[in-house]
Amino acid sequence: MAHPLETMKGKEHIFQSQYPAVPVPDNMTLPEFVLHEAELYAEKVAFVEAVSGKEYKYGQVIQDTRRFAKALRSLGLRKGRVVVVVLPNMAEYAIVALGIMAAGGVFSGANPSAHISEIRKQAEAADAELIITVGPLYEKVSCLGLPVIVVGEERVSSAIYWDELLEAADRAGIDNADDTINQNDLCALPFSSGTTGTSKGVMLTHRNLVANLCSTLFSVGSDMIGQVTTLGLMPFFHIYGITGICCATLRNKGKVVVMGRFELRTFLNVLVVHEVTFAPIVPPIMLELVKNPVVDEFDLRQLKLRAVMTAAAPLAPELLAAFEKKFPGVQVQEAYGLTEHSCITLTHGDPSKGHGIAKRNSVGFILPNLEIKFIDPNNGQSLPKNTPGEVCVRSQCVMQGYYKNKEDTDRTIDANKWLHTGDIGYIDDDGDIFIVDRIKELIKYKGFQVAPAELEAILLSHPSINDAAVVPLPDEEAGEIPAACVVINPNAKDSEEDIINYIGSNVASYKKLRVVQFVESIPKSASGKIMRRFLREEMVKRMDKPHP
Repeated sequence: MAHPLETMKGKEHIFQSQYPAVPVPDNMTLPEFVLHEAELYAEKVAFVEAVSGKEYKYGQVIQDTRRFAKALRSLGLRKGRVVVVVLPNMAEYAIVALGIMAAGGVFSGANPSAHISEIRKQAEAADAELIITVGPLYEKVSCLGLPVIVVGEERVSSAIYWDELLEAADRAGIDNADDTINQNDLCALPFSSGTTGTSKGVMLTHRNLVANLCSTLFSVGSDMIGQVTTLGLMPFFHIYGITGICCATLRNKGKVVVMGRFELRTFLNVLVVHEVTFAPIVPPIMLELVKNPVVDEFDLRQLKLRAVMTAAAPLAPELLAAFEKKFPGVQVQEAYGLTEHSCITLTHGDPSKGHGIAKRNSVGFILPNLEIKFIDPNNGQSLPKNTPGEVCVRSQCVMQGYYKNKEDTDRTIDANKWLHTGDIGYIDDDGDIFIVDRIKELIKYKGFQVAPAELEAILLSHPSINDAAVVPLPDEEAGEIPAACVVINPNAKDSEEDIINYIGSNVASYKKLRVVQFVESIPKSASGKIMRRFLREEMVKRMDKPHP
């Protein structure tokens, strides 16, 4: 692989892609971009629900996106107004999101399993004007004081119905939309904890998302258009789901097999029956595929799977090795992305197209149109190759800022337009980038920095451990000590002390675990990230309880 392009501006080490810049169309909204030439694939299936079999062909996606946009405008939705979407993964999801954007509105996906107070907080923070949901969730959102559109066949009182809206749009005649939509208008307001832990609305324009797709799809050849069947399991309310799966697949005229939730047998059956070729997943699912005996019930030779992409959380090297052994021939693409950068930021190319593939356990190389630098978190100095620092990125994909939150925006995007990610990583001599951990998750033990991801990788290599998470616990002498929650195999005989000793024999003394607690499960967010704050609080509670 060629060396990355490194430039020195002043005293800054700035790294660019080794691949040529790719053009970004300057006159297309996101819906126009992803549905470009979709009429040529009118009879091809775009979305199919894995369980129900409900499907939408490209012709229907185009038609219903336009109908829904027209219906929303007839309801009074104006440019820049926010619509909160509280839907599970379903065949209509992308049509809903694209219809909102095509109407000039701003799509804001919410977790359908969130508590009513969390949905209320998001709706209020976004100044939302409308809610879209399904019948079973209507009671959760009906008390928010906003009009509610219900998708699906279930009927509830006081709601506006999706199918009736589309029919009314057909009868309404010519759409006299007054507002001209341009690329610099907002089209999405996903909520992210960012680098500070509190949920904030991320302002993304059509330009941001189109630019991201242009960079991330640069290696897709014309021979792949219409040929890829992608698993739609990651939540569509998350940037990974709506941009990385739905929009990317629509742009390439592939098919999305939609799943509402993960259950291992169903997951494997879907891979076989629907002949899935590309599966974006997260490390916890890979862990199940490697360690759960249910997998052995299936003939893995039937799989058409060519590649999986894993993102949202670090992938332990031992887990990667075990997955590759169990699923030979399936390429593992580790990716790195964040909501503030419109989704994927670093990933692997397609080796069959001459783009090579980054090293195992790296999150890929720098994509076209992006600039990357690594800075010392303590003094802001930019760092050379092979030196870990905070990853900063500059491109057309960088968000406009956090909605009504100038303080956090200024903390995250500096005066030179660099987005500070809060993640620690480095670039090697070949241009491959490795993520070490998050700044806020590094454990400070007597002045030494301990990366939880490193200890988790070692724990997961233990044959008796099914899952693990490492968190800092407060300590008067050391400041913080590394502690672990461990899900142990039911048949294992290991004690907590045995696990402490196992780690101690594999790391430097300052990285040793000081506390291990066995737990039934590791709580994770919908995107697969370990909920460390919750775990830390629970560990402290357990330690504070008097022993019987």
